[in-house]
Amino acid sequence: MNSNPQNGTLVKKYGLALHTASRELGLAISNFAGDSRCQTWNLDRDLATHLHQYLVEFIQPQTWADLAFIAVAKGPGGFTGTRMGMVTARTLAQQLDIPVFAVSTLAAVAYNSSKKSMSTQDMALQMPAQRGQLFGAVYSVNSNSGLTELFPDTVMTPESWQEKLASWGNSYQLIEVGSELGSSVFSVLELAYLEWKQGIRPDWSDALPYYGQHPVQGK
Repeated sequence: MNSNPQNGTLVKKYGLALHTASRELGLAISNFAGDSRCQTWNLDRDLATHLHQYLVEFIQPQTWADLAFIAVAKGPGGFTGTRMGMVTARTLAQQLDIPVFAVSTLAAVAYNSSKKSMSTQDMALQMPAQRGQLFGAVYSVNSNSGLTELFPDTVMTPESWQEKLASWGNSYQLIEVGSELGSSVFSVLELAYLEWKQGIRPDWSDALPYYGQHPVQGK
């Protein structure tokens, strides 16, 4: 591998990110030295049919051997899409013998928002879940890893979330997360790269999805 673990630079290698946790497919690739690209497609139910085709076409002119790591959105999000992206990332990483960074979809939205607003407030994110519940999380920006998790991604009732926010000690920016998340794929890649630069190398087998809820009623 042409990476340098001492300073965390990718040199001639690239990081690849997949975001399949919503109706959008998001792909991003970068060597963080001037060569980056990112693209999204609204595939909805056709994600399973076209994911691998789009991935093979997107990575060109790079090859699989050019990858130093893979990042993947781990959820919360759609059950089937999230699982598909995670399986794809784990399989590729196992075959290529490279790390996989599993990144929260809410963390990616928070990081994306922080870059746009330059706000120093805590970021409280809420996202609709099944059966009248929602996902909630709170993050803050830091200079090292990009984000600090202040309240982890959690599924709860709207009432419980409101109680959590009402008792929150700091001022915060409330971000309502929609159903199309593919455009935050580059933030998934950037958050992974920040960990890569710190020397973190998670094994593919440690990359696990976060569903929060069972897809079947009552589970």
